[in-house]
Amino acid sequence: MARADLRRLRHRRLLESRWILWITTPVLLLLLLGAWKLYTVVSGVSALTVPPPEAVGRALFELMGRSMLYEAAYYTFYSTVMGFLIAVVVGVGLGIVLGKLHLLEKVSAPFLVATQVVPKVAIVPLVLLWFGFGIASKIFMAAVISFFVVMQNTILGIRSIDPGHRDLMKVIQAPWWKRVISLDIPSSLPFVLTGIELGVVFAITGAIVGEFLGGDDGLGALAVVMLAGLRTDQLFATVIVMTLMGFVLYAVVSAIRRFAIPWHESSGRVTSL
Repeated sequence: MARADLRRLRHRRLLESRWILWITTPVLLLLLLGAWKLYTVVSGVSALTVPPPEAVGRALFELMGRSMLYEAAYYTFYSTVMGFLIAVVVGVGLGIVLGKLHLLEKVSAPFLVATQVVPKVAIVPLVLLWFGFGIASKIFMAAVISFFVVMQNTILGIRSIDPGHRDLMKVIQAPWWKRVISLDIPSSLPFVLTGIELGVVFAITGAIVGEFLGGDDGLGALAVVMLAGLRTDQLFATVIVMTLMGFVLYAVVSAIRRFAIPWHESSGRVTSL
């Protein structure tokens, strides 16, 4: 009887945790909008610097009626996804190799770290010189910014495999493909998916940075146009669209991660008594 009560309690807590976001998110959003509106009224700040939320809402509604917003959003979305996919393929592949070959990882570590410590804004002129002002430079920026976190988490996943489990596979003389399917993939997948989940956030950042600094397409370029025209309300609206796109991409990858490893605690689908 006690076990049944505990099971019901666990189920109730799980339902509450799923519904809590539907309550807290709108409340926090309303508080943020209220604080924003209060600041614009009390401080007397110019609308060219910080427009009130209702002006941004009207600008967003106006932009949604123009095709240029959808064209810019598609351009950013495409360059982000393509760069992200390249980062996943390169990052996971390189991470597996470096995770298994410790010496190679130590030798290549300074060069790999160098690709990240160099400010990305500093290499944009070179990227534009190599790839031009088209979409290729944006894809490259998205890939180069996001691949490192994917690679590092893949290396961590490979290194985190329990040595005792490896020894067991050797004792039972399991073939290499059996070790990969039964041990390597399940053990490292949570780490790899975490890197991929973080990588998509970096990817959209890289794509938009590339659009800010070179080119005439994408949400980043649209934001530059709004800034040059002192249309601050539409600039805020464009930033909101960028944010929503980032949320959608992150939610998709997070959902894939959640359902790919339902047995792992990090997925949020495993509960304990």
